[in-house]
Amino acid sequence: MAKYLIIVESPTKVKTIKKFLGSNYDVAASNGHVRDMPKSQLGFDVENNYEPKYITIRGKGDILAALRKSVKKSDKVYLATDPDREGEAISWHLSKALKLEEKDIHRITFNEITKTAVKESLKHPRAIDMDLVDAQQARRMLDRMVGYRISPLLWAKVKRGLSAGRVQSVTLRIIADREEEIAAFIPEEYWTLDADFTIPGERKPLTARFYGTEKEKKTIHSKEELDTITKKLEGAKYQVAEVKKGERTKKAPVPFTTSTLQQEASKVLNFSTQKTMRVAQQLYEGVDVKGSGTVGIITYLRTDSTRISDEADASARAYVEENYGKEYVSAAVQEKKSGKKIQDAHEAIRPTDITRTPFALKESLTRDQFRLYQLIWKRFAASRMANAQYTTTSVKIDAAGYRFHVSASKKKFDGFMAVYVQDEEEKGEGNLLVKEISSETQLNFKSFEEKQHFTQPPAHYTEAALVKTLEELGIGRPSTYAPTITTIINRRYVAKENKNLYMTELGEVVNNIMVQAFPSIVDVNFTANMESLLDKVEEGVVNWKTVVSNFYPDLDEAVLNAEKELAKVKIEDEVTDIVCEECGRNMVIKYGPHGRFLACPGFPECRNTKPYLEKIGVACPKCGKDIVLRKTKKGRKYYGCENNPDCDFMSWQKPSKEKCPKCGGIMVEKGNKLLCINEACGYIENKFQKE
Repeated sequence: MAKYLIIVESPTKVKTIKKFLGSNYDVAASNGHVRDMPKSQLGFDVENNYEPKYITIRGKGDILAALRKSVKKSDKVYLATDPDREGEAISWHLSKALKLEEKDIHRITFNEITKTAVKESLKHPRAIDMDLVDAQQARRMLDRMVGYRISPLLWAKVKRGLSAGRVQSVTLRIIADREEEIAAFIPEEYWTLDADFTIPGERKPLTARFYGTEKEKKTIHSKEELDTITKKLEGAKYQVAEVKKGERTKKAPVPFTTSTLQQEASKVLNFSTQKTMRVAQQLYEGVDVKGSGTVGIITYLRTDSTRISDEADASARAYVEENYGKEYVSAAVQEKKSGKKIQDAHEAIRPTDITRTPFALKESLTRDQFRLYQLIWKRFAASRMANAQYTTTSVKIDAAGYRFHVSASKKKFDGFMAVYVQDEEEKGEGNLLVKEISSETQLNFKSFEEKQHFTQPPAHYTEAALVKTLEELGIGRPSTYAPTITTIINRRYVAKENKNLYMTELGEVVNNIMVQAFPSIVDVNFTANMESLLDKVEEGVVNWKTVVSNFYPDLDEAVLNAEKELAKVKIEDEVTDIVCEECGRNMVIKYGPHGRFLACPGFPECRNTKPYLEKIGVACPKCGKDIVLRKTKKGRKYYGCENNPDCDFMSWQKPSKEKCPKCGGIMVEKGNKLLCINEACGYIENKFQKE
């Protein structure tokens, strides 16, 4: 009997796939990549048309030896690595490392690890797609060029082992730009005015919000403006000017892509992007399901397509009709609209079998697996369901030349919301409390509710918001979002606190060097254009070495220029007046993985170090001691009293020596403005107006 060998990346897949096939099939794992460019050098020959040099990854020798033995015993070898660029590249490296060119080699892919999908893929083997391999080789080399040429420069400038990355550096810049926006934001005051009315025969009052005049919308900027309006409205007659009734449709969502799954899992389950991908990988590779054995319960998790196979679509519609009724089945499928090309080799992320409900699998899954599977299952089921329908009512109320407005909606048909409701949808739907209202309705004014507000700065990025931005800007691909964000957090360029991402002092230093010396590397449009070039390599339109050879000379020139510039401004250790208590020398400021610290210049004889607390020349308003620059445990900068913990003064903005002329309180710097730290005071002045 013929012997067949199937090689996959993961040992978990081995366990799952073995159960689907007969004894004449052997399944083995490569445990990921087996070859890569050497760590000790750039890894390609610039003089020889950028030819890459590949070596066996350390620790993979035994795995390759075992695979070679299995190959010798086999009549056919199937390479069944993941169905994307990286998976294709792993298959190609395996074919080279195992010398499979002499064997009967077959490349197979499946979008889900189920018995049907695996057996079907064995009927349709193909050759290795070199366009996919070349796109991955180009990406790997571009990343290697940036990392290996720029990282030593950061090391020289900042004194310790920092690193740069092609996608990582532009992501850091996006976060830095948002931080600058927030720092420069000046809050503006505005007021809302709500009017409560009673209606004869109705128990509950009707509340309408001030809109403006009958002709235009108006914002109330101050209490004085508000008082002028309320004075004019004293004793005014309120009249229903217009009642509009209509219908509104809320569209069913499209199934998850990698990006939207990461965003929703972050919002709903509080998962990091890394955790989402790890748990999704487990669901894809296979879990032990009671009665079915080990089976993959979701499709491939790295995709930017919302396409669904005809079989899965028909199965989902049949399930919805049987369990919810014919009226709940969608008439047409919603498709994701996108300006950029969608890599449509895969389907969207969906359950491999819609009849495997989350409830049915609950005992077979861990808590995290169950919660993520439930999210994927509900979203897919909802995508095949009818839109939700609402009746809407909009009422305009006029008085003394001013207009008030109230609108609400009532659910008429829940449609897909019978299965899948997002948090904001649950909170956002209100019902008009008055059953019938018309121009004849008598309104009796009851009272005003006045509220002061301040405009809010742009929100700090969360992982979910950052993934959304990266996708919208065309930076990175489904497989890169999680590792990119994980890298900048692990290297302490960015701190994560309560879901929000903040720049650390170290991140600011690295970003400033990158923006100054390598503006194109951290340019959003340049990076997005590079992604589209890699897509063209995958399509076979552009040669991968053309992309590499066009990129490297410019990078090389920028590095050489930066080296010259950095040589001119060689940074010496800054000497302080703080004396080392162990040897008497004046301590110096050094940079470490967590930012600046004080160290004895007598190293290695004297190894004394201590935290560096930079005084800013401003006295603490609470106790009179010095305010110093501090950092949270995760590296985010703030200003606090040197007498902490006895004194609890702190500010995220830098305090100024100037005192508030209005209330005498402390002022803080925000962009080019000075603001009173007391929000109730609200005093603002230009930072430079006294100069």
